[in-house]
Order: sequence, then C-alpha cells, then structure tokens
Amino acid sequence: MMRSNWRTPLVVLVCSGAILTLSLGVRHNFGLYLQPMTVDLDWTRQTFAFAIAIQNLLYGLATPFAGMIADKYGPPRVLIAGTLIYALGLALMSFSTTGWEFTLSAGLLVGIGVACSGFSIVYGAIGRAYPPEKRTMALGVAGTAGSFGQFIMLPYGQTLINLIGWQQALLILAVTVLLILPLSAALVEDKQAQAAQFHRQSIPEALREALGHSGYVLLCSGYLVCGFQLMFISVHFPAYLIDQRMTPETGMAALALIGLFNIFGSYFWGWLGNRRTKKYVLSVLYFTRAVAITIFIALPVTPLSVYLFGATIGFLWLGTVPVTNGLIAHIFGVKYLSTLGGIAFLFHQVGSFLGVWIAAYLFDSTGSYNLMWLLTIAMGVLAALINLPINDRQIVRPVAKPA
Repeated sequence: MMRSNWRTPLVVLVCSGAILTLSLGVRHNFGLYLQPMTVDLDWTRQTFAFAIAIQNLLYGLATPFAGMIADKYGPPRVLIAGTLIYALGLALMSFSTTGWEFTLSAGLLVGIGVACSGFSIVYGAIGRAYPPEKRTMALGVAGTAGSFGQFIMLPYGQTLINLIGWQQALLILAVTVLLILPLSAALVEDKQAQAAQFHRQSIPEALREALGHSGYVLLCSGYLVCGFQLMFISVHFPAYLIDQRMTPETGMAALALIGLFNIFGSYFWGWLGNRRTKKYVLSVLYFTRAVAITIFIALPVTPLSVYLFGATIGFLWLGTVPVTNGLIAHIFGVKYLSTLGGIAFLFHQVGSFLGVWIAAYLFDSTGSYNLMWLLTIAMGVLAALINLPINDRQIVRPVAKPA
C-alpha cells in the first residue's frame, strides 16, 4: 500500500495507540465522578447514570457513520472533528448543574466525540496498514494502548479531583484530549492506491452483505453483552465498593488494575486470535468472564478480593475488541472495516446503555446491585454460546485490476 515514507505501519500503530490512550483513558474516568457530583449537586444515581448511558448509546449510534466517513475520506478528518467535540463536551460537563445540562454535555457531545476517536476509526487504519497474518496481533497491540490509558488516566483523574475538585478536573481533561489532534496526521491514507487494491464495492453493498450474514449478526449480538458487562463495572463499581464500606481510592485502584491487566489481556487475546479460531476464542473469553464474576460475588468483599477481581476481569476486559474486529476483517476484508466494525460497536454500545441504566434502576429499586450481578453472569454465558455457531468462512473477492 502506498503511503508517505514516515507513515509506516509501525508509526500508524504507535500513533493510533496514543490516540486510544487519550480517548479511552479520559472516558474511563467518568465512574470517579458519580459520587462527588451526585453529592454536590444533589442528584440521584439515575440522573448521573442516564447521561452516561446516553453517552454510550450515542457513542454506538455515531460510530458507524464516523466509520463510513473515515473509510471514504480518511480517519484524520473524523479524528479532528471528534476531538474538538469531545473537548467541548468535557468543558461543559464542568458547568452542568441540572440533569439535562449534564445529559447534553456528558451524553450527547462526549458520546459523539468518543465515537470519532475510538476503536473503529483507528482500527480501520491499522487493519489496512497490516497484512492479514499480522493484523489481529496489531489490533491487539493497539488495544493494549487503550488499556494503558485506563491504567494511567485513572490515577491522573483521581489526583486531579482530590487536588482541585471535580469541576476543574474536567477542564484539565478537556485540554488533555486535544493532544489527539497532532497524532491524527499519522493516519493519513492514500485513497487512490487503496482503490487500485480493493474489490469494487459500495458502502450500501457492503452493509447489505454483512447484515445478511448470519455470522455477523451473531457476532454483533455477543458484542452487545460485552458492552453490558464492561460499562456496568466501569460506571458502578466504584460506587458499589463504597456501598461495601470501601474507600474511593479502593475503587480507583481496582479500575486502574483493570486497565493494567487489560494491557496484558488485550495483547494475549489478540495473539491467541491470530493463532486459533477466533469465534472459539471469543466464546472462551465470555465464559471466563462469567466465571470470574460468579467467584467475586460469592466471596466476601475485601480489598484483596477487589484487587484480585480487578486484575482478573482486566485480563478479560477488551480482549473481545481485536478478536471481533479481526474476525470481521477475516470474513469481509478491510476496505470497510471501520464501517462494519462501527456497526458491531453500535451493538456493543446498546449493551453499554442497558448495562449502565439497568444497574442504576435496579439499585434505586432494590437498594443493591445483587440482581445486576446475576444478570451480568447470565448474559456472559449467553454470549459464550451464541459465538459458537458463527459462520466464519472468508468471503473471497477478486482483486481490483489497475486500469
């Protein structure tokens, strides 16, 4: 694939990883704000959780459209626009005093901003930069960068809250995400060279093909469960631990451990997906998550059990992302990887919306998260089962011939 000399696959991978570190690292801070904001502003947890649930839903809804634009015009344009929207949303979160203001800033603006700077956008660039035999591994390496962002940005965010308060901390985070802007220059692609390589197919044709493929529908359905589990834990776990008489620092440390072990997990699952049948790798991952959650809620909650759970669930955290995108690329090719990966991610974010909101509803209704933990386990087992019958045969396409 033709590209400027300095935009080698390694440079694309490193800059993509840095973008995910910033974009996803900042996003994972929001669970730290639930307790201080609801107390200071006299909100219920549903008020806060609804806005974050809307964020996850908008993140999912906007991702396919952002992916289509990135596939057609290149990732940098999407990254620049999305980063500016992301920073604006964070800044307006700082000044929110009502639930509607918070939903507009944290929900609408941040949701769109993250969609334009998340996995699907950079994964399309990485997928086109690397050959098939190295692709899933490269996606896994980029996933570790997003995990590293969670690991370093959570202590960063908690320190800001402790030192200057949650309002000023949000303004600092708004400035932090602007570092994505210069990094986006590395993802410029030669669209004319790509047109000579790829099979002629329009975006509507690619969508009809994928949505009519039973394996793709099953894969997306399993991805919904992934979002349900992850965002429930991301947003509600710190508050759950406070309810169990743990300190806020314990919750922060647990989330940081999730990010730390996610670094190893994303690499491992990406490596495994490169060497084993991807649908079976996904099934094992989902089932192992369900087992880990079952063991955690069956034992007394202590700092040790919290840290062990954080490490274990972190190892299983984002391993689904490189394997899912790798499977999509294997079946359908990489020309519209951002688009098809974005639609799969829409399912993921519908699950995220449900996970955040249902957890808050069940807590406010019952006074505990017990029912939510049980539901999370059951859905993990379901996801493990529905990945097994996926038709993962590669669709063979003729390579476009130069004129």
